[in-house]
Amino acid sequence: MQATDPITAELFRNAIAALGDEMVLTIYRTAYSGVLKNIMDYSAALCDAQGRLAAQGLALPGHLCSIPVALQAVLGHFGDDIAEGDILINNDPYDGGMHLPDIFIFRPLFAGGNKPIAYAATICHHTDVGGRVPGSNASDSTEIYAEGLRIPPLKLYERGQPNSTLFRMIDRNVRLPGRVLGDIRSQLAACEIASRGMTDLVGRYGADGVVALMNETMDYSERLTRHCLAELPDGEATFTDWIDDDQIDVGKPIPLVCTVRKHGDAMEVDWTGSAPQVKGAINNTWSYTAAMSFTAVKSVLSINMPNNDGVFRPIKVIAPAGTITHGKLPAACAARGLTGFRGVDCCFGALARLYPDRVMAAGEGGNTGVTIGGYDKDLQPFIYVDFLSGCWGARPWADGLDGNTSMFANMASFSVEVIEAENPLEVLDYEFVPDSGGAGRFRGGMAQRKTWRMLADEGVLQVRADRQVHQPYGLQGGASGAAGRNVLDPGQATEQQLHAKLTMTLRKGQVFRHELPGAGGYGDPLTRELDLVEKDLRDGLVTIPRAAQDYGVVAQGDPPQIDHSASETLRSQLRVGRAESNRTGRSVAG
Repeated sequence: MQATDPITAELFRNAIAALGDEMVLTIYRTAYSGVLKNIMDYSAALCDAQGRLAAQGLALPGHLCSIPVALQAVLGHFGDDIAEGDILINNDPYDGGMHLPDIFIFRPLFAGGNKPIAYAATICHHTDVGGRVPGSNASDSTEIYAEGLRIPPLKLYERGQPNSTLFRMIDRNVRLPGRVLGDIRSQLAACEIASRGMTDLVGRYGADGVVALMNETMDYSERLTRHCLAELPDGEATFTDWIDDDQIDVGKPIPLVCTVRKHGDAMEVDWTGSAPQVKGAINNTWSYTAAMSFTAVKSVLSINMPNNDGVFRPIKVIAPAGTITHGKLPAACAARGLTGFRGVDCCFGALARLYPDRVMAAGEGGNTGVTIGGYDKDLQPFIYVDFLSGCWGARPWADGLDGNTSMFANMASFSVEVIEAENPLEVLDYEFVPDSGGAGRFRGGMAQRKTWRMLADEGVLQVRADRQVHQPYGLQGGASGAAGRNVLDPGQATEQQLHAKLTMTLRKGQVFRHELPGAGGYGDPLTRELDLVEKDLRDGLVTIPRAAQDYGVVAQGDPPQIDHSASETLRSQLRVGRAESNRTGRSVAG
């Protein structure tokens, strides 16, 4: 068998990718917490002996670069002191990790020798890792020491024996130890699946053959990435986007600046000019900034090559230390996901100036994190962790996707029935927000709203959101998406508009509603096909007044008093035509 044999190489690429997917499914089937078994905020991968990513299961692009960075930090700490039966753990953002709820577990995989030939890698977002607030994910922590249990590179198992001291430390420092330790066991189960799968691959190709084929797989992705980059015109472009604020310095916008430089078969993504690290907990680690850069660039390439170290090699990421894109100790980073999502959109903004036919408008700004935690009457803790995904920006060839996760997250929607069964909460609605997608030849995806009523005596509500001020941008004449909203007690005398990021007490009977932002549109709205406007009107996604305002249409044959409250019967009879008016004076006529 030759490592360069194309048939063998292709079979191996599919086999190791399938093994990564099997690890992902193992976590899905065995996890305890909703954030894993329902939302699927986790990843699994196989790395080579140097800690390079060889294959990633179908999971989160946001973990693309974090896994090898975390593993290489662990390997740098232990060196050759790694034996069969060892299990390695890490969550320290300042020693390879990203934020404290994301716990990495690595298992060295041996093939009869004294040194591992590969590593099984898992990363899971855990319900709670202690700290000042339930869920350990608040935006308003101001240093890492307030955010929870910080685990440096350690051995969770040593030569097959559990580290009972470490297990007890975890047990005593989290609010839901049964759930957290259960999810850790889920990670261990996925690593066991990887071990069995690697044993099978070694039996098929030999240990040296597996090593050679992993190298070939990474080289293959590098060749494809360079080929795709070489297809693109050379150039340089800079884009600036703004995060509303960090919840500490309220009302102070935070710039994200991305410069993309493309030359030949390589690209540079430079975040120089972005804000200094902030007081709030939205600071990125370098690995997360690298992941958002790789995700944006890979999305505009013409070939979907396997996710591994080969993709990274032609793409250089620059993120100066001490900035929001590369925080330094003791910067808080629990809510760094917000900056990661916004960073993808910011990088898209720069890429759109170079390759406008390949880049979509801004999405909803990334998922919103909502956590509600407290204690019931028997002082039993509950923690509900949810990540609300919304929509994609309009594409140069089609509307944005409605009700879809950000590509940087690739998460699922939390079942309403499970939320209510496992937590003292009632979900009052979960629906699209009409008129929220940015108008355009292709409209942006529609925002969603979700509303909860508190049933326990009280709990701590945390929300990590943005885009209440700086709305998702449109492209090529497309309109911005609608701003997001947080509302306390909507429709009641006590109704109150809340800040995008918040930590507050939610009392029994109080109602909280979150509306995600809508996504940006693409192209001149007056060139949108009338059939598409009509379909949106019938589906209730766009109202008649906004169709007139944004798309210059009239409702033919229906009385002029028909509006967004029209019955389904009247909506089904609606036909639209383009208004004979200029761009500044549109009307709805019967």
